[in-house]
Amino acid sequence: MFDDTIRFFPKQFEYEPEIINTDKLKKFSNFVVVGMGGSCLAAKILKDIKPSLSIVVHSDYDLPKISKELLEESLIILSSYSGNTEEVLSAYSVAKTNGLYLAVVSIGGKLLEKAKADGLQYIQIPDTGIQPRFALGFSVKALLKIMGEETFLRETNELSETLKPEDLKEPARGLAERLFGFTPVIYSSSRNFSLSYIWKIIFNETAKIPSFCNIFPELNHNELEGFDVAENTKQLSEKFYFLILKDAEDNPRIAKRMDVLTELYKDKKLKVETLELNGRNIFHKFFTSILLAEWTAYYLAEKYMVDPGKTALIEKFKELIN
Repeated sequence: MFDDTIRFFPKQFEYEPEIINTDKLKKFSNFVVVGMGGSCLAAKILKDIKPSLSIVVHSDYDLPKISKELLEESLIILSSYSGNTEEVLSAYSVAKTNGLYLAVVSIGGKLLEKAKADGLQYIQIPDTGIQPRFALGFSVKALLKIMGEETFLRETNELSETLKPEDLKEPARGLAERLFGFTPVIYSSSRNFSLSYIWKIIFNETAKIPSFCNIFPELNHNELEGFDVAENTKQLSEKFYFLILKDAEDNPRIAKRMDVLTELYKDKKLKVETLELNGRNIFHKFFTSILLAEWTAYYLAEKYMVDPGKTALIEKFKELIN
């Protein structure tokens, strides 16, 4: 059952990733992670959790347009859950042609076949039949292992015990009730952008609804004005529901912006709600919030009577471009 995917998510943190061909792996301080969709989310999370990590996340064909010197000094990590993502395979070819250092994270597919044939270092994460966005535990641990972040890796082990998905079901059910019939817009500080982005895509893929995200303080300089509701525009705004992810560690000026924006939106009769981010440490905080998003989207899928486990339109699109 789909809800078991959420319920048993913490067990992913029991996984002990193993690097094959470790003799090929030297120590790097710069990383380029190439991945699409759910396969790039772990890298986005790690950029937010440890900003000092030098990570370039590339979600496109080929390689990012950065200096040749930086590419040569970086480990290029090709991350594709299926191993058949065409953008990632194109990056593999370019990186190999240019003699760059490569590592692979995947469950299999063409990408893993290439890594094995070329004798590259790789981690084969477990294939449990779940969607890439649900494999975040496996992906985060695999990236931490390849990057040599052993302290963080040990911290994530604790999540198998400390994450409590069942405790989030009722809050999520209530949130889904309030969101039903609206388009969610998720706001956060820039330091938590990966989290607001993950909330957005969970609503897109699980609940099959439009959803959008943005960050403070930038949204106060542009998007805010789009919700200055007037008589002739109110029908454009009345179907949005704003969720503000508020973190006690945010800059106090950001916290004030969140509070002021909330009052402004309420004055305009817009739906807005603050969700406090809480946790024992930063990993626990992030993944608790993600699990709340997963349950909320699951209950919305029930209310909209859609299948939360399938991504039919995405699969159809892939067929049409091949």
